[in-house]
Amino acid sequence: MSQASQPDRAPDRFAKILSRGELVRVRDAARGAGERVVHCHGCFDIVHPGHIRHLRFAKAQGDRLLVSITGDAGVGKGDGRPLIPQELRAENLAELDCVDWVVIEPEATAEELLKAVRPDVFIKGQEYEFNNDPRFMRERRAVEDGGGRVVFSSGDVVFSSTALIAAMEHEVDPFHRRLTQLSEHEELSPGRLAGLIESFRGARVLVVGETIIDTYIFCDRPEVAGESPVMTLRPLERRQYDGGAAIIARHAAAMGAKVTLVTALPDTPRAHELRARLIGEGIDVRSVPISAKIAEKQRFLVGAQKMMKVDLIDPVVLDAHEQDRLVQMASDLAGGGCDAAIVADFGLGLMSPAVLGRICRTLRTRAPVLTGDVSGRRAPLREMRGMDLICPSESELRDAMGNPGDGLPAVMWELMRETGIRSAIVTMGGEGLIGFGRIESDARTGGGGSGGAWASRLRGEHVPAFTPHATDALGCGDALLATATLTLARGGSLLGASYLGAAAAAVEARRIGNVPVSGSDLRREVQRVQAAHMAFMQPELIRPGAGADSASVQALREAS
Repeated sequence: MSQASQPDRAPDRFAKILSRGELVRVRDAARGAGERVVHCHGCFDIVHPGHIRHLRFAKAQGDRLLVSITGDAGVGKGDGRPLIPQELRAENLAELDCVDWVVIEPEATAEELLKAVRPDVFIKGQEYEFNNDPRFMRERRAVEDGGGRVVFSSGDVVFSSTALIAAMEHEVDPFHRRLTQLSEHEELSPGRLAGLIESFRGARVLVVGETIIDTYIFCDRPEVAGESPVMTLRPLERRQYDGGAAIIARHAAAMGAKVTLVTALPDTPRAHELRARLIGEGIDVRSVPISAKIAEKQRFLVGAQKMMKVDLIDPVVLDAHEQDRLVQMASDLAGGGCDAAIVADFGLGLMSPAVLGRICRTLRTRAPVLTGDVSGRRAPLREMRGMDLICPSESELRDAMGNPGDGLPAVMWELMRETGIRSAIVTMGGEGLIGFGRIESDARTGGGGSGGAWASRLRGEHVPAFTPHATDALGCGDALLATATLTLARGGSLLGASYLGAAAAAVEARRIGNVPVSGSDLRREVQRVQAAHMAFMQPELIRPGAGADSASVQALREAS
């Protein structure tokens, strides 16, 4: 028996939610029974008191109330909307006793649905009474052509879902509000970012720097030793990751770039294994032979918490001939054709301040885009002259300039004025990063002069951390540097480099150890951030006492 022939029966909410075909059938049955059908249409993202009064007014105008909602794809209220997915919005409305039928309309307006349903009355809010919006005018014409009429509700209580959501964002999370603002920027549109990530494929990148092995030693819970009050750790598992310039090269290769790595390697089995791994990922490895072992940094962890770090480092010491060979190797490889060069100094001795300066000056004349980073409190950041981009942390920048107290823009301008660096992405941990760039007029004049005029010569864009609480912060800066470099090499802006760099850092922050970030990882992270809204998930039941292997735990961490 049709629903229209049972006016006293209260159907459950799922029976009220109809397809287009089902709706036409029940509408025809209602017309045959002499019932008047009233139709309301909207997004109904948050059902508020204004909506309730609007719907109760509508029901009073006839016998059956149909409410259609705009599907997720048709909602044009900005990124992050709708807040509630279409299935749940339909269920919310179906729970109301005044609503008889609910249908999800995939189009942006109700025009085509109105032509199919031909309601007796179409209810719009009072704000439409003197509105000449062409979309509403087409809806009105569809209703009147079908023999119906348009009635405006009383409007005695008016709320705006958009305003309510904006107010909640303002009150709850200023970082989320900032991300929403950034997502509305033309340079950060989904299509633009997707095109940039796709363009990384085939980019020719030269990476120069030291190679490191990062060893993670997972331990049982700590105890206090019996012979003295000292912590005891019992190793359970050991994992090793490529670090330093090697992981920068792997990030770029995972994003599709053609990478050449210039480094220093000894003639040892471990070095041969590392070289084979990199070659297997398509990285061309060129090295200066050294006698020192590959630097190893050991981290002892209990769960995901790092308890202790041990640096096993034989400083790399190059003689004058070996230094010349390193500089010449980098110069020749860049001169053979590259789209970008990255210089990374991890403070292990491969590049003295003088050698670092020579490499930067040489590559500046050969690489269209030149970027770099340093590591450590005594890193020679001032030797990176003429760079297109550097990516230091705030502490590294302040230590290099010996300026712990001034505002960050003033410290950044001091370095830019001294070195001729064109832009910088300064990382600030859980607070995100700031992309600093010269204002165009100053970039053209070379930034001459001195004093406190940075405010008229320097612009800054804050990008909040996409993952404020890192599972493991190791390697986030390397992922950022590789991604930002590729963005600039493919014509992206500093804002685009900062945004995509933040996305790569967020992916890395949710992983244990140095794991390369791929182009697909980057696309998924951008989609996650730009489509951020309430998500509905069925609960996942785990049997009591069931164990979880390390792969499952890692998958859960990455999904969180």
